[in-house]
Amino acid sequence: MTRLAVFDCDGTLVDGQADVLWAMAHAFQKARLPEPDPAQVRRLVGLSLPVAIRELAPEQDVGKQRDLTEFYKSSFRARREEGLLSEPLYDGIADLLRDLHKDGWSLAVATGKSDRGLAACLATHGLTDLFVSLQTADRHPSKPHPAMLEAALFEAAAEPENAVMIGDTSFDMQMARAGRVRAIGVAWGYHTSEELEASGADVVVRDVAALREELERPS
Repeated sequence: MTRLAVFDCDGTLVDGQADVLWAMAHAFQKARLPEPDPAQVRRLVGLSLPVAIRELAPEQDVGKQRDLTEFYKSSFRARREEGLLSEPLYDGIADLLRDLHKDGWSLAVATGKSDRGLAACLATHGLTDLFVSLQTADRHPSKPHPAMLEAALFEAAAEPENAVMIGDTSFDMQMARAGRVRAIGVAWGYHTSEELEASGADVVVRDVAALREELERPS
């Protein structure tokens, strides 16, 4: 039996909100538009970038939204190339991932990041080799569509009843429900515990130690 743990990235594995907020503000500046509310941007972390842009600039035409998307990508890329990007792991995450891998879990990521962004993030923290499946917004519809989760299940050769989705947003919990896997919400990310529960979380954990306990619990 393959046990599969699928993790969201931003807000679950790493805290990348500072760079997301900076890049989004910079994109809107380049487009000569008022900067979006940081609180609204934070709430959209986890969605695919074009979807988030449409939410932030619904009054703009498709061309302008496309420009904003490209401005965001180029700003984020430049920040990484200049060595200014900061995506710190949450306390205890690295040890948790290594312990799960050692204990025979298959690990995957399902994220709104790009392939390049996710690869760089995991490589920075020396975690790439722990994962059997990396699913990103480059190849799938945005969360909460279950395509990323379904691809992770396929690549890991795991059944939904033996898998769990771990994330910090309602999008993650809704995706888990759509993919028929157990949903664990984490309280240290960008949506509240109440929102996670309302969107289908089976349980919400307060910290990494509680997450470890939940994963060790017999099913």
